[in-house]
Amino acid sequence: MISVILSTFSWIEEALRNRLLVDYTGSMMRGLPEDANGGGLFWQRHARQATLPVLGVMNNVTGGITPMFTKNTLLAALAATGLAFSASGAQAEFPEKDITMVVPWSAGGGTDTVARTLVKNAKKYLGVNINVVNKTGAMGATGMGATARARPDGYTIGMLTFQLSTYRLMGLTDLSYRNYDLIQLVNRSPAAISVRADSEFKTLADLFEYAKENPGVLTAGHSGAGGTWHLALASAAAKQNVKFNFVPFDGSAPVRTALLGGHISIATSGMSEMLQLYQDKQVRLLAIGSDKTYDLFKDVPAITNTGIDVGTPIFDWRALAAPKGVPADRMAILVEGLKKCWEDPEFQQKAKELGLPLEYKDPAGVESFLSDMELTLEPALDSVGLLNPLK
Repeated sequence: MISVILSTFSWIEEALRNRLLVDYTGSMMRGLPEDANGGGLFWQRHARQATLPVLGVMNNVTGGITPMFTKNTLLAALAATGLAFSASGAQAEFPEKDITMVVPWSAGGGTDTVARTLVKNAKKYLGVNINVVNKTGAMGATGMGATARARPDGYTIGMLTFQLSTYRLMGLTDLSYRNYDLIQLVNRSPAAISVRADSEFKTLADLFEYAKENPGVLTAGHSGAGGTWHLALASAAAKQNVKFNFVPFDGSAPVRTALLGGHISIATSGMSEMLQLYQDKQVRLLAIGSDKTYDLFKDVPAITNTGIDVGTPIFDWRALAAPKGVPADRMAILVEGLKKCWEDPEFQQKAKELGLPLEYKDPAGVESFLSDMELTLEPALDSVGLLNPLK
C-alpha cells in the first residue's frame, strides 16, 4: 500500500516538474476551462470532482507551481485517511461482550421466569450471553427507568410490562413506550371473567344485563387497583355503561378463595390463574378478555365474540426494548437474535407449561399494540377514578 502511495506521489511530482498539469500561462489542467483570474488556488473551482487534495498553488509571478505538500506531508495525510478507512472497516463485531437484561420485578416471579427462560440460549443466536439483573420498585418504574436511561449501545436491554402503559395516564411518571427502541412483544395474556360454577349467570350478557339493572350491587374481585385484571373488566364495563363494586385483594390466590367462598360475585384474573379451578369445574368462565379463543379453554368465548360491544380488550403483556438511540445495525442484530430466542423450542415448551399465551410482534407491531393500549386504558382508568394524566 505504501509503495503505491509513494509511486503515485512520484508521478505527481514528475508531472508538476514537467508542467503536465498546468502550463506557464496559468491555464488549468488539460480539458478544464481556463481560470479567469490567471492563477490562484490550483484546481479550486473543480475540487468537487477531484479525488485528491489540492496539490499546488499557481505562482502568478513565475508562472510555476509551488507545491502545497511535501512527500512526507502527503504521505501523512494519505496515511491518516487510510487509517480512518481501516478503522471504520474493521469495527468490532456486535455483540462482542455479554448483554445485560434489566427485569423490573423480583427474582423468581412470573416476569423473571419468562425473561430468564427466554434468554437462556441467547449465546446460540447472538454469540454472547444475556445476563438478567433485577431492579425492582415503584411498580416496575425503577427497572424500566433504568433501561430507558442506559447507554444506547445495544449492550443493555430490558423487559417492559403492562404497568408502563399506565404510568403517564395515572400521573406517576412520564415513562412510556416512546422512551425506547422496541424489540419484540413476548406475550399477550388475557383476563378471565369468572363466576362460581353454581352462579345464576350463564353468559357475559346475563351478567351485564343484571349489572345495568342493579348498578354497583355485584362485587368484582381483582388483584390490585390499576392492574391489568382490574382494568380489563373496568374497560368493558365502561364501554357498556355498567357499574361493578370492585374489591381489591393482595394477589390472585385470595381472589380465587373469595370467589369460591361466595364473598364476591365475580373474579377478574389472569386466564392461567383460573385454569385448575376451570378444569375441576369449580368455576364458570363467562369470557376470555381477548379477540381469539385458546385451546385450554375451548368452550369459553373470546370477549369480542360475546355479542357485547366491549371495545378493545386489555391484555397483560411483556415486551423487550432497548434505550432510545441504539444504532440501527445493532438493533437489527438484537431483533433477529431475540426473535430466534423467542422461537427456541425450549422457551416455547416452558411457556406452555406455565400456561403463558405467547404472541410475537416485531418492533412496528409492538408500537402499534402499545399505542392502542393507551387509548383503551384512558377511559378505563377514568371510570374507576384513577385517570390523572401528566400535563
